[in-house]
Amino acid sequence: MRTPGATEGRTGPRRGRGRPRGWTDERTTAEERQRIRAWFAGRLPDGWYTGPAAVAVDHDEILVVGDLPPVELGEGATDDDRATAEAARIGGHREDTRERRMQIAEEAQAAFGRRVSWGASCGGTTARFTTASVPVMTRLRMPERLVLDTLVDAGVARSRSEALAWCVRLVGDNEDAWIAELREAFGRVEEVRSRGPRSSGPGEAA
Repeated sequence: MRTPGATEGRTGPRRGRGRPRGWTDERTTAEERQRIRAWFAGRLPDGWYTGPAAVAVDHDEILVVGDLPPVELGEGATDDDRATAEAARIGGHREDTRERRMQIAEEAQAAFGRRVSWGASCGGTTARFTTASVPVMTRLRMPERLVLDTLVDAGVARSRSEALAWCVRLVGDNEDAWIAELREAFGRVEEVRSRGPRSSGPGEAA
């Protein structure tokens, strides 16, 4: 039975329970991401998606997005008809799997110390059910602040924080290939590093 007031697919930090021992506040490593993806590959029920779900991981959140079976429409269906049918299939999946997804999110929160968000794709339609909005603190000098203030004065954003988020989205939309290349290159570095020798801890044999 669904707990009154519970938020679907998302669990916040619990009192007395932070990250499990062995986890640090450092950036998520490739090894940690792979372990989390393997956990979801084994935990997600068979039949939910047409293939393995895409599991994105950062320091704060795990985002799980799976592909649903395509919608078969009759002859003469328009693009709007297809979009409506795909959105309906995604909405049905969301409702039908809600309780199980909340249970899996609770387990992942306890195991990995991150909130879990969900989404689904069907044909050309993708929807995210829940995502985390995490504050990121930074210090900016005057020329950088003036960029944000210009966006606010021009009505592009309502505040400096919203303008900063707009700038990040702009880079992501226009430099996605370059950013993907950076991630891939760094992933290879982390993979090589993980295969290297490990230093012995105090009292351990070298």
